[in-house]
Amino acid sequence: MRLVTVQEMKMQPDLPKPIADYIEANARLDGDGMLKPFGKEAVFIDNGKHFVGHAAIRRLIEEEVIPVKAIFTPDTAREEDGDFVVEGPVHGTFPGSPLRFTYRFTLAHGAIKTLEATV
Repeated sequence: MRLVTVQEMKMQPDLPKPIADYIEANARLDGDGMLKPFGKEAVFIDNGKHFVGHAAIRRLIEEEVIPVKAIFTPDTAREEDGDFVVEGPVHGTFPGSPLRFTYRFTLAHGAIKTLEATV
């Protein structure tokens, strides 16, 4: 298992588009753009709390990500057990910023099925 840099990720033609789209929208704090790559019944697990479906994920983004300007800056990525694991700091206006996060993405049908974010 080899870790790759973000620069290498961007150059890889097989970088999953839903993941790249989510990360790019997060960098702009674009709530609609962050939601768009998720499937309709997707699950976002944020440090053990489950947000199921677009409405719940939208609330999470609008209430807990955008207000504190939480921007994820990935610096490593790897494929693991069929998932794509991306790690890096999250900077924002929240206590303890920056914190290092691990995002584990499961994809299905060209969309994010599950995103698990852990510190």
